[in-house]
Amino acid sequence: MDARDRLTIALVMATPGTGWGGMEKHTADLAEALSARGHKVHMLAHSVYSERFITPVRFHALPFQMGRRNPWLRFRLRQTLHAIQADILHAQGNKAASLIGAVRHCARVTVGTLHGSKSSHHAFDRLDGVIGVSREITNSIEHPNTRLIFNGLQPLEKTSHSDHQVPRIPVPAERPLLLAAGRLEPVKQFDRLVRAWAQADCDGKLVILGDGSQRSRLNALIRELGAEDSILLPGHEPRIFPWLQAATACIISSSREGFPYIMVEALIAGCPVLSTPVSGVRDFLPQSCIAASDSPEDIATLISTNLAEPGLLTEIQSKSFEQAREQLNLETMVSKTETFYRDLLASLPARR
Repeated sequence: MDARDRLTIALVMATPGTGWGGMEKHTADLAEALSARGHKVHMLAHSVYSERFITPVRFHALPFQMGRRNPWLRFRLRQTLHAIQADILHAQGNKAASLIGAVRHCARVTVGTLHGSKSSHHAFDRLDGVIGVSREITNSIEHPNTRLIFNGLQPLEKTSHSDHQVPRIPVPAERPLLLAAGRLEPVKQFDRLVRAWAQADCDGKLVILGDGSQRSRLNALIRELGAEDSILLPGHEPRIFPWLQAATACIISSSREGFPYIMVEALIAGCPVLSTPVSGVRDFLPQSCIAASDSPEDIATLISTNLAEPGLLTEIQSKSFEQAREQLNLETMVSKTETFYRDLLASLPARR
């Protein structure tokens, strides 16, 4: 890359360091890919994430466990950004957008990515541009400069070989195998999924990979339903792709999502996806693979209908797999983000 085309980019992720989910993964992938393209990338985040961002991305630890109005956090943020002198200041999520809106003079252009559905998007009003990760989110943004950019992942052939090794948790032999994965937290509604699986009365196994605060509650529910033999909660699995390649289908039971990463991972792995009607799925899944609602009854209907003919399920999602390879890859995500940066720089007056 010519030195004149190289951008100085500051990414801000203001989560408090208590977890690693879709937004955090998105940010890490974006930072690494932009750096690989020759840009000078700075990552501002909680210190616990420092090992997630590899050189040459420059990591700046800030006390994001503090509230967005905390004067010490605001001072540290302003001090760091003054030293960086970024061309692009890019906030990930609402809290980061609120923080950089107050210090937007520290960069030539400010951008925010909206990862989830919120009751208010006012934190993004003071920024120069806004990215929505799903069509529903983008359509909900009242801002003159918005751009729809789907989350993307590396194609399987380009991912680390370790991602395809034997998983830590053995894959059951029983089929059909319905797979769910995510933090065991209320928003994922795994309790509804457990009830739905019991109502669907399918052969095979439901496996929910992940850890979280709801584990004991879910185990108690499984015992109450007498489903210990057909529902497994084996814990967190760092190597998800072998599971997705083995599963009959992957299911999303959430009450809300911005753009579910597990859908991206599953479709890229060639695993059919079933889902509640959360943001992002309608652009990639057939209507027959989306539940009428997130009620246990409608999730049960979704499961029993689609697992009755697993071969047909794979066939009707063949176009979804192709669409994912074309639109949900990391190269496309980063190229569209970089283009948005340059469009904003070309259309807005420099502040320095």
